[in-house]
This record gives sequence, structure tokens and C-alpha cells, in this order.
Amino acid sequence: MDFIQEIARALAEATDLEAEEIAQSIEIPKADMGDYAFPCFRLAKTMRKAPPLIAKEIAEKIKKPEFLSDIKVVNAYINFYVDKTVFVKSVLSEVCEKGGKYINSEVGKGKTIVIDYSSPNIAKPFHIGHLRSTAIGNSLNKIYKALGYNVVGINHLGDWGTQFGKLIVAYKKWGNKEAVERDDIKELSKIYVKFHEEAEKDPSLDDEARNWLVKMQEGDEEALSLWKWFCDISMKEFNRIYDRLGITFDSYAGESFYNDKMAAVVDELREKDLLTESRGAQIVDLEKYNMPPCLILRSDGGTLYPTRDISAAIYRKNTYDFDKCIYVTALDQNLHFAQWFKVIELMGYDWAKDLVHTPFGLVSLGDGKLSTRKGHVVLMEDILNMSVEKTKNIIEEKNPDLENKEKVAEDVGIGAIIFDDLFNSRIKNVVFDFDRMLNFDGETGPYAQYTHARACSIIARSGAKKSEKDVDYSLLSDEASFNVCRVIKEFPEKLAEAADKNEPYIVARQIIELCKAFNKFYNENNIMQSEEATKKARLSIVFAVRDILKSGLDLLGLKAPEQM
Repeated sequence: MDFIQEIARALAEATDLEAEEIAQSIEIPKADMGDYAFPCFRLAKTMRKAPPLIAKEIAEKIKKPEFLSDIKVVNAYINFYVDKTVFVKSVLSEVCEKGGKYINSEVGKGKTIVIDYSSPNIAKPFHIGHLRSTAIGNSLNKIYKALGYNVVGINHLGDWGTQFGKLIVAYKKWGNKEAVERDDIKELSKIYVKFHEEAEKDPSLDDEARNWLVKMQEGDEEALSLWKWFCDISMKEFNRIYDRLGITFDSYAGESFYNDKMAAVVDELREKDLLTESRGAQIVDLEKYNMPPCLILRSDGGTLYPTRDISAAIYRKNTYDFDKCIYVTALDQNLHFAQWFKVIELMGYDWAKDLVHTPFGLVSLGDGKLSTRKGHVVLMEDILNMSVEKTKNIIEEKNPDLENKEKVAEDVGIGAIIFDDLFNSRIKNVVFDFDRMLNFDGETGPYAQYTHARACSIIARSGAKKSEKDVDYSLLSDEASFNVCRVIKEFPEKLAEAADKNEPYIVARQIIELCKAFNKFYNENNIMQSEEATKKARLSIVFAVRDILKSGLDLLGLKAPEQM
């Protein structure tokens, strides 16, 4: 039953308002203030009365539906109390039928979402700074899919640009093939850092790097051969990390993919009289929009990030015909995206409004911002290994006889990192703290995974194969049982809200709310020793929680171990 729609209909019959309009205003109050609430403040202007008086008059006119146990007026609010048995039956019977897909919907059916995320730079290590874009983007991918959208996940690799000229210079001066083949990305990173150290003393190295980039652009065989080798080495490491994180992409089309597509875009900008020369460079003047100019071509004719991003957006629209294209990148790129989004708009493309920058804050170890140039990086693989190792130690201490300890440690250790990253609004900075993220009693990934494992353990001990349909839901009228169902009922709305705001933390917070509610239910209700009918009813809650938690964890990119 859709209780909001049913309450809206009852209110519509008692007022001159439309049910659809009412439904949008209905709120979820604090637990002790009912299950749903209708605020009357906005009616004061048209009804020319004080909101509390309006609430009282409307409440007196409502014909109380059978599914409501009570209607109360509190100041300007009309609070509705749903009959607990009706509510619990409505939720649990639907979860029994749909399983984890209870939280899904078809709201996005027939629509396409493109998500650009992760996008590490080739020839640079996959470090802790790449975590946020990767985790947030992967979660949004899963969230939109759960809502029925066709989702295209794109890893826009940084596989072109000046850094390759720098790396070629560094390799030819200080590198050797044996060291690179032995230490792969670590050696490339080492000589890349050395280039910047030496370039500070000898600026002519930057000129050499630019010359090698020009050679790449002109198709020089040696330059392209080295570039391809660097790319292959990098992808080998990237894929190893992605495999551990359980992440795949639909496209790896990076910057180099658009090399032969940018000339047409530059021509189009010129034909539409949008280009202006400035100190030999070609720009789009954005002064009237209170932004610096958007650089399209350097004075030497070379392209820049905006040129490639504009070309990529046009290609994606033509290829995927997206309804929305989301870019998951750092907050400090806000201006860059605002500039080229505006250029797309000035080109006359009405789909410019469908381009969305989804920014996030920094990630650090508490000792400053990361920099590949200065060598101040923490490799993602090292972080994953450290978390998994710490998790193994916890397992050895708390449950040494656990089966599949290695697999569980991998799932929990990596899950702890992802969950910690997604638990707060993406715009907030994240500081790594293993003690916090691996706490099995806090608002963490291990706590959520352990709660799922607890539900699985109860089911295994009960011998039940699936949730029964002939359940006496009146036996679940206690507050703890009802609260679990209330949290489950909110899940589909939270999923939709997470997509609307591009905020996975909304799902993460709801998972924790469900874990808290379930653990309270578990502590207050004896499941295994209860009378048969009561046991069957309580097990229906356990099955529901297991299914919802597994689906919820997957939406964040976490595994759901059955034993811990």
C-alpha cells in the first residue's frame, strides 16, 4: 500500500486541494509524532486563518481510513498513525515477493544516464586521491540502474597531454627498460617526480617535453611507441585495482580517443563566431557570464582540456543520446566545467542543461594534499592491502575459526574503505582513519556487513529456506518490529533522493538506520525460542532485512558476506 497516496486522497476529500499536490507536502515526522504528517502553514494565506486552526478544522472533516489507527493535530500539523499490523503486513509481504528488488523502481525506464568517473591519468599511479571519483561514480552507476535507467559508465582516461612528453624525456634521461618492466608504474612515477625536480633547476626540460608531445601529435613512431607502452603498463595496474574493487566500465575512451574529433569542434566554434584570438591563443570570451575565458587552442595550436571535453560531450550525445551526463570530479574543477558547459550552450545545443558536474571534497591521510609531481602519494593498492591485513588481524582475534577468512577479510577490508568514503556528503573532505572505518560497532561498513551476516546466521540456524507467506502480522506489533519495517518502507524514497541529489551517502545512512533498527529488534525479541507462529513472523523480518541489506550494500559497491 502507498500510504502517502492514500492519506493524500483522504485529505483531498476533506479539502479543496488536489491529492497529487497534497502528496508532495506530506512529511515523515519523528517516530513519536506519528508515521506521516501534513503541515498546514502554506494554507494560511488562502484560508486566512492561523495554521493550527486550519489543521484542526481539516482533521475534523477527514473520514478516517481503516488503515489508520489515529489522527492527531499537533500545532499546525495533522499527524497520521498507521495501524501497525496493516503497515507491517504491507511492507513485509511486498519484500517477501520482491526480495532485494523491493527498493528498486522503473522510474528511469527508457532514459539513458552517462557517468564519467574514476578517470586516472595514464603513467601515474592509481593513488588514494582517485578513490573518491571511483567510489562515488560506481555507486551512482548502481543507484541509477536500480531505478531502471540505462547507464553508461565511462572511464575517461587521462591518456594524452604534456605529461607524456615529460615522461618520455624522463625515461630517455633517467629510466631504463628493465627497471620499468620490473617495477612498472612505480618506476614511471619515480622518474616522473625526478623530471619535475630537475625542471625546477633547468626549465629547458619543459621545452623538450613539449617537443615530444608535438612529435606524438604528428605521429612520430618512437614517441607513439613509448606512449603506447606507458599506457599498457598503466592499464595493467588500473585493472588490478578495479578487479579488487569489483568495478567495471562500459567505455575506456580517454583523451586520445578524441584527437581526430577536435578539429571539427574548433571549426564549428569558428563558424559560429565564438572564437576570439588572445595573445595568439584561441578562446571563447565568457566575461559577460562572469567567468574567465575558455581556452580552446594554445598559441602553438595545441588543444587543451576544454577542447577535449567539449568534443567528448558532443560525441557522447551523438552516440548515447543521454538524458543526463554526469561528471564526477573534484570540487576544484568547478570553474573548468562551468566554462565549457557554457560554451556548449553558446554553440546552440539545448542539451547543455543535461550536463551535470558532481563535485567532491579532498581525500587525505591528514598530512596535506596529495601530489604526483612531488611524490607525495599513497598508492591505492597499498591502502587496500593495509585495510585487508588489519581486517585479518581482527578476524583472528574475534573469530579465528571462520571459514574463508581470506575472502571475508578482502570483502570487509575493502568495503570499509568504500563505505567510509560514501558515508558523508561527497562535498566533505575525507581523512583516512583505519580505527574508525574498521570499527565493527560504529556507523561503518563492517558494522553493516556484520548485521547482514547476523541475519544470514539466524536464518541458517532456523532451517528456513525462504520467508513464509502465511504470517500472522499482528504478532509484530511491538515497537522494535514496527521500526524495522518503517525503515525498510523509507528505502525506495531514499534511493530516489540519492539519485536526485547524486548523493550515495543517503543510501549509506539508510543502511545504518536499518542495521540499528534490526539489531534493536534482535536484542528485544527472542526469535529461535519463541512460539512457532511468532517465530515465523519474526523470521519474516530477518529475511526482509537480509535481502534489503544485501541490495543496499551492493548499491554502494560493497560485498555482503554471509559469515563474519
